[in-house]
Order: sequence, then structure tokens, then C-alpha cells
Amino acid sequence: MKISPSILAADLLDLKSILKGLDSRVDFIHLDVMDGHFVPQLSFGERVAELVKSHTDIPLDVHLMVDQPEIEVPKYYKLKPHNITFHIEATNFPVRLAREIRDQGIIPGIVLNPGTPVSRIEPIIDEIGLILIMSVEPGFYGQKFLELAYDKIREARALAGDRPILIEGDGGINQNNIKSLADAGVQMAVVGAACFGGPESPAERVGLLKKAAQG
Repeated sequence: MKISPSILAADLLDLKSILKGLDSRVDFIHLDVMDGHFVPQLSFGERVAELVKSHTDIPLDVHLMVDQPEIEVPKYYKLKPHNITFHIEATNFPVRLAREIRDQGIIPGIVLNPGTPVSRIEPIIDEIGLILIMSVEPGFYGQKFLELAYDKIREARALAGDRPILIEGDGGINQNNIKSLADAGVQMAVVGAACFGGPESPAERVGLLKKAAQG
């Protein structure tokens, strides 16, 4: 299981020191970009992403919760993240956008909201390298994990088949459910409070999550 801590759950005023405290147990850093339109909250944009990049060598996992992602996506190319994921609900041009991202040497990913069926991405499955299943509604921090995500994850895994497509889960993931998510097919887990809350350091908590995922 790869772990991708979401810095939105960290103390953003102490972000530099937090990033310096992360180590090789952390596989990715998840950047939740919110525009206040596609989701009700406003988080940060490419400038904060650039600062994160300047203080760590850990690959970036960019999640765009924005309207018209085709406008925003190019702003993140220069950061050379591991992946850029955008919501299928937010664009009319998913094929063009996925191909554009891949042409930059970046993995294109599609995000599905809890209410969006996996079948929505079947026509474009050969264009993407990652499927992100939301197990909470996007844009509302601290929600409870939605059990419906398990079936969607299994369905996404089946749809991907033998294709080299990563399955990522995001929302309410912790030590209590990460093993079940791994069994369902999740290979990358976005974590917030499970990483940045508690007495242990974020890196130590990532290690505990990986151990829990193995059972």
C-alpha cells in the first residue's frame, strides 16, 4: 500500500517543517486543490504547490477539485508530479485532457464522487493511469468514511483489468479500514487526520498505516 498524506490536514502555517520531517515511508504528498466552485471550499493553488515541491523530493499527487480542469491542469506541468487527477463530473473533455497530461510524462487520473457510477469512465478507461474513488463527498473535511466505496473500488479494479491502472482511495481512511480497502483493491491511500493527528510524527503514523494495511 502506498500512502499519500494530504497536506490540507496539516498545519499549513508550519508546512515547511512538516515536509522536512517526512521520510521514505511517505510515498506521495497529496495536494487537494479546491476552487470554491466545484466544491464549496477554497484551499490553495499552484503557488503553494510550487512551495511544497521546493521543500521535498517526495512525488506529488495532485488532485484538482475544480471546474473546467482543462484550464487549471497546465499550471501543474512544470512541477512534474507523479499524477494529476481531475473529476469526471467537472469536464466535457476527459479524453483530450488525459492525453495532454500523459504527453507531459505525468500519469492522468480520473476522480469519481461517491454518487458517480464507475461505468461513467468505461469509455475512457484506456486513456487513464489512475482511478481515484472518493469515499467522502469532496470539499468537506473530516467526514465519515462511506461504506459504498468498497463496491466501487472492486468495480474499478475489475474495469481496469490487466491495464496498468492504479486504484486510489480518498476520504476517512484510517488504521481501522485500510486493510479492508487494500483487500478491495486500493493501492494508494490518501490520509489526512490519520497522518497528521496523534502523538506520533506523520512519518511514524504512515508506517503504522502501512503495517495495518498488511494485516
